[in-house]
Formats: sequence, structure tokens, C-alpha cells
Amino acid sequence: MKMKRTNKEVVEYFYERVFNAGDFSELDDLMWDDYKQHSPEVADGKEGFIEFFKEFLQGHPKTTTIQCLEDGDLVCMFFKCEMDGGVVVKVFDLYRLRDGKLAEHWDCTMRVDNMECNNPNGQF
Repeated sequence: MKMKRTNKEVVEYFYERVFNAGDFSELDDLMWDDYKQHSPEVADGKEGFIEFFKEFLQGHPKTTTIQCLEDGDLVCMFFKCEMDGGVVVKVFDLYRLRDGKLAEHWDCTMRVDNMECNNPNGQF
């Protein structure tokens, strides 16, 4: 019997399968067809997501989770994304889930490999 995942577990699994493994085969179980996107570079819907990220993943990004927080139907993922060529980006993704699947997404990204830190705390 398949155990139901928490919303946080759904998002963590989604990152591992899609972003780290480059595997879109389980997307039907993880994302609604009418997935609403607030990131300006990505079209709405599951197909819009696939179209953008199949190209994006050609840059071989490696994501490392820094923090993942769940509050009801919202999950916030804070992670480090290392791309080919030494580009490092920190990202906050916020997802709204509906019935255990991704329904809506917002994000905030910042390139940090070329930034000097004015404090001892570091970027991550």
C-alpha cells in the first residue's frame, strides 16, 4: 500500500526526481495540468513547465536543499543551485498544493557566485 506523502515530502520528492535526476516521468502524479505559474519565464500548466525545464536542465544544475518549510497547503523550498560554468544561484520557491499535487508556484532567485559578502554569515 502506497503511503500518502505530506506536502513537504511531495515537494522534496519533486526536486529530487525532476531537478536532480532530470526525470519527468512521474510529473502526472506530482503536478496538476492547470499548474499556475508566477515565474515570468515559465508558461502556465504542466506542459509550460516541461518545455522550460527540459531546456534549463541542459545546464546540468545541481540543487542542494537548505531549508524546506510547510504551512498547510504551502511549501517553501530554499535551495542552492549550481550550474555549469560555476554559476551559483540561491532560490526561494513557494508552492501551493492541492490534493497532494503542485498547483501553483512563485519564486525569487539571486545569482551569488559573483557577489562579495559584507558579513561573516555567508549566503547559505
